[in-house]
Amino acid sequence: MTAAPRSEGMRVVHLPARTPYAWKLQSRDFHILNGTEIPSGDTVPAAVDAAWLLEHGPLTWLDVLHLHHIDSEDPATLERLLDACLGDGVKVVFTAHDTRPMVGNVEGFTARLRMLHSAEVSWVCLTEGSASKLTEILGRSPGAAVIPHGYVAAPETLAGLERESSSSSRYLMFGASRASRDQLSTMANWSLGITDPDSSLHVLLRAFSPADFADGGRAPLLLETARRDPRIRLTMRPYPADEEVVSAGLASDALLLPYLWGSHSGQLELAFDLNLLPVCSRTGHLSEQYEQHKGLVEEPEWFDWSQGHPNLFGEKFLTALENAAARLESRPRRLDREFLDYRTQEHRAILDQYARVYGGDR
Repeated sequence: MTAAPRSEGMRVVHLPARTPYAWKLQSRDFHILNGTEIPSGDTVPAAVDAAWLLEHGPLTWLDVLHLHHIDSEDPATLERLLDACLGDGVKVVFTAHDTRPMVGNVEGFTARLRMLHSAEVSWVCLTEGSASKLTEILGRSPGAAVIPHGYVAAPETLAGLERESSSSSRYLMFGASRASRDQLSTMANWSLGITDPDSSLHVLLRAFSPADFADGGRAPLLLETARRDPRIRLTMRPYPADEEVVSAGLASDALLLPYLWGSHSGQLELAFDLNLLPVCSRTGHLSEQYEQHKGLVEEPEWFDWSQGHPNLFGEKFLTALENAAARLESRPRRLDREFLDYRTQEHRAILDQYARVYGGDR
């Protein structure tokens, strides 16, 4: 995705800017520099990292550095970047999408959070629950602004589109093969538990890396499981474009979200956008994400992996899957235009909130 045309207002770099969450944060008050050329003649990468920014100092060409996922950043390099921002007058904002690490260990993740807190950056949380959790982790409140996730599929891009109709139930699962997602047993349970010969499962994958095959990696078993059921279709992309994800969603009825752990989910918000039935683990603050839209969207089919023996996870998931199959038989499958109008209004409020965060005192 490319950045929107340059406009007036604050100049923002997102670290990184690969998701709809970052790209939609543009208004008359601020615009994104990722994907654009800076005075040095270089183009800011979408997936910019701390090292690249330090190599392109002084950072007088931006006003705001918006941090998102910092798990993979070298702590020393991140600390140098924070110091450079302080010296060059760059405001630093951190959206805490996660309250536990997606990669790496808890100790390293907590150390990064403490570093940001010591640097007195401005914090944003997506839910009140995550703000409380971060207060517990840090030992004191980070003083975060709570701003909801908002849409993933922009309502205006859905204006001329509609869900594809089908007489059978179509399930979708997508995303990177992470330890926090139980793709393998989900696929096996769907294949053996959903006996309707006309049902289908589309698995949209991000390209595998050698690590997915090394040291007992599950990629080979994932591929073998898919081969054994002709109703399962695998699609692999280097990094699925937003349009590809939306297209896959419009051709589906239910979205499988088998998180073993996690704090928030953009995929859950996408399910709300496209009026898909989420089959979702009750983890982190996902229930609160639903509560923000309660009465406007259908409640997900939850399964609870937060308690109980791991050997019972399959039983809980398959029960939820059977319940979802029954719900899909009578569920309307068109886009909800009233909800999309609500999303537009919600987005305006989100942009106003970010304008205050970006423009406030350090």
